[in-house]
Amino acid sequence: MKTVVVVGGGITGLCTMHYLKNQMHEKNIEARLVLIEKNPYLGGKIHSVHEGGFIMETGADSIVARHPNVLELVKELNFDSELVYNETGISYIHTNNELHAIPAGSTFGIPMSVESLMSSTLISEEGKKRALKDIDIPNTKFTKESSIGAFLEYFLGEEIVRKQIAPVLAGVYSGDLYQLSLASTLPYLVDYKNNYGSIMKGFEANREQFEKAADKKFISFEKGLSSLIDRLEEQLPEVEFIKKAATEQIQKVGEQYKVVLEDETIIADIVVLAVPNNTVRTVLQDEKLDGQLEKFTTASALTMYVGFDVPDSVLPADGTGFIVSHNSDLVCNASTWTSRKWKHTSAEGNLLVRLFYKNINPRYEELAAMTDEELEKVAMEDIRLSLGIEAKPTVVNITKWINQMPRYDLAHNEALSEVVDDLEVHYPNLLLAGCSYFGVGIGACIQNGKKTAEQIIARIM
Repeated sequence: MKTVVVVGGGITGLCTMHYLKNQMHEKNIEARLVLIEKNPYLGGKIHSVHEGGFIMETGADSIVARHPNVLELVKELNFDSELVYNETGISYIHTNNELHAIPAGSTFGIPMSVESLMSSTLISEEGKKRALKDIDIPNTKFTKESSIGAFLEYFLGEEIVRKQIAPVLAGVYSGDLYQLSLASTLPYLVDYKNNYGSIMKGFEANREQFEKAADKKFISFEKGLSSLIDRLEEQLPEVEFIKKAATEQIQKVGEQYKVVLEDETIIADIVVLAVPNNTVRTVLQDEKLDGQLEKFTTASALTMYVGFDVPDSVLPADGTGFIVSHNSDLVCNASTWTSRKWKHTSAEGNLLVRLFYKNINPRYEELAAMTDEELEKVAMEDIRLSLGIEAKPTVVNITKWINQMPRYDLAHNEALSEVVDDLEVHYPNLLLAGCSYFGVGIGACIQNGKKTAEQIIARIM
């Protein structure tokens, strides 16, 4: 009987085991299944904290509902009854110390129609005229491997990218738009330009799918995202879970692998590394691969939740949060009004705010060196300036994600192809998985877990 070891108990590792178990049952295959996690809890970047009547998601705060694998997994786990959807409302950009609504009818700040473009209070009349020239400029040089920043600026103009699109996209993808490829962000924009002659015309032709996704775009669960992790674990009695155990090294021995932990060694036939790229480098300790693995880049962020004993109704009507653009006295990069967007996170209807401080922030190094008390003061000043709230918080939760957020720059896809090919030759039956390589977002991780399970089955049979 073969032994399959998954290193990493985040959503990708758990979904690999979930789909592997299903396939094994269907095909009447037996194998020993082991999952190793260094933390005392499973979930990785999914971790819910309950304190003071609030639910705080210290990593990912929701799941994109429209990803095809997401609701499919929820139904398989019979977890539908726990689903909650986001409250819809206005998202803002904070610029010139004012809140400006991101125009209705836009996606990631990109206008999907002329009406949406014209309604923007963020762009000058000249900027709007320049964006309309998109229809007259043919695409003769951009592909899906091109920079999304360069692509959007070339067709829509510098002003709309800088003032309206970049703040939103940079917030989602944690990087410089000019270093991020279309393939790793919004690849369909190239198709829209090529097929319809205009980005906005492409959106208009596909309006229905975006309108369907416009409301209730995100999901969570009544007791927080961690309850999905708990549910997955409950449904995997066949798996041996080894927690609070860091993997120190993976050694190839003949056609098998030694998975070396602090207190034991497991001999495996197939190993899945569903861990951050820097952990892969550490456990493989292979200079030949290290040169390729170092091409994968990461971003960092500090996130802070602040809860108050004041009603959520003090927030601007219909608002759910903001992204900070240029010319702002705020230090944060963005803020989610969590208690407004996710009613289940505040048992008493009190205000819960989340603030983000990313490594693209000009003051990031200063912030990263601060104590928690100093960071709390920064957060409180941002809340005072943006919302006019001066009440003392009842709850503060600070999480530091240092070099833990994958950033898909222009070299990512080529580096991934090279690494996968080399592993196939030098480390057969050792598979990479997870968001460092195969897509950010929980939906992408679920999909990657499913594909990884299929690869394992093909190797076992």
